[in-house]
Amino acid sequence: MHVNTHAVTDCVIVINCGSSSLKFALLPMAGESIHLKGLAERLGTPEAVLHTEHDGIKRQNRIPHATHREALQAAAGMMEGLRPRAIGHRVVHGGERFTGAVRIDDEVMAAIGQCASLAPLHNPANLTGVKTARELFPDLPQVAVFDTAFHQTLPEKAWLYAIPRSYYEKLGVRRYGFHGTSHHYVALESARLLGKPLEQTNIITMHLGNGCSACAVRNGRSVDTTMGLTPSEGLVMGTRSGDVDPALHQFLQDQTGMRLSEITAVLNSQSGLLGISGLSNDMRTLADAARDGHQRARLAIDVFCYRLAKSVCGLMAALDTIDALVFTGGIGENSAGVRSLTIAQMKIYGVIIDETKNTSHGRNDRGVISSAESRIPCMVVPTNEELMIARETLRLIS
Repeated sequence: MHVNTHAVTDCVIVINCGSSSLKFALLPMAGESIHLKGLAERLGTPEAVLHTEHDGIKRQNRIPHATHREALQAAAGMMEGLRPRAIGHRVVHGGERFTGAVRIDDEVMAAIGQCASLAPLHNPANLTGVKTARELFPDLPQVAVFDTAFHQTLPEKAWLYAIPRSYYEKLGVRRYGFHGTSHHYVALESARLLGKPLEQTNIITMHLGNGCSACAVRNGRSVDTTMGLTPSEGLVMGTRSGDVDPALHQFLQDQTGMRLSEITAVLNSQSGLLGISGLSNDMRTLADAARDGHQRARLAIDVFCYRLAKSVCGLMAALDTIDALVFTGGIGENSAGVRSLTIAQMKIYGVIIDETKNTSHGRNDRGVISSAESRIPCMVVPTNEELMIARETLRLIS
């Protein structure tokens, strides 16, 4: 497949590289719509496949045993009529070193590698994406956009764990937060919809997908968030438990003989919505099952929404005033039921939903889904991490 355009278009390539996957998108420098996007998954196996979408047309190509390099090469072959000017990479962990997006050079790559102990599943994969892109496009400037960067404005009282300080000083053990690119984008969009400058905007954003986190934004800056040292802390997620008693690991080890790594794997990949329901980590599947009387599916949704409401109420401690509660991410944007059930548990703050607006996801009301009587407005604001990475990339190369 080739992308045919009437004129050669300058564009930015956005890459999000996982351990066995590679997501990419091409965005024109002149506009903000996606030209072409794709996902190569199960890389390195006989089942490796490349999914692409262009102008609403979806295609699937088998690429058996393909490496990340071969997958990106296949993507590059589809760029006829497009002229890449820069590449933006999603990097999960920037530690304390990176407070914003940076141009990638050898020193930056080494620093990303040094943060790998904080994100062992993600940072090495992100580096693979950078190395691959540098080989295929040696002349293009490359930019790293960090999931943790937006949260580097947290005050010390919000990021410090109540453990011996030497663990922070020697090992960097502290709360970092994630989904920062999404929270930042949604804060900018919310400010625009509210008609306020970002630096005067005070909101709580809820990024709800297979991974979930909430963020308190005061005067346009992140001041607290639910994820911590790793993306396992905080809210109930698709397959992650979120917050548990820190002594749970020791208890399970004593009772079952499981190794620490096995317990961590259970909490990350067999817990959350999947663990409670015993059915699925997909909110759509659970909503359908709950309507059909599946008790554990209903319970999973109840726990998810209660823990979310509880966390949002806790984040209000970080704000002096609040302009809106903002839902985003796959669940946040599309599940009227989750939004309704979450907000119903915040009556003490005078939050009231308008079911008609909520059912239409706020599309006809500038994102607003709350009633006129609600003391705090509630909104749905679609996220766009690829666009945010492209914007940051363009800002740095120009």
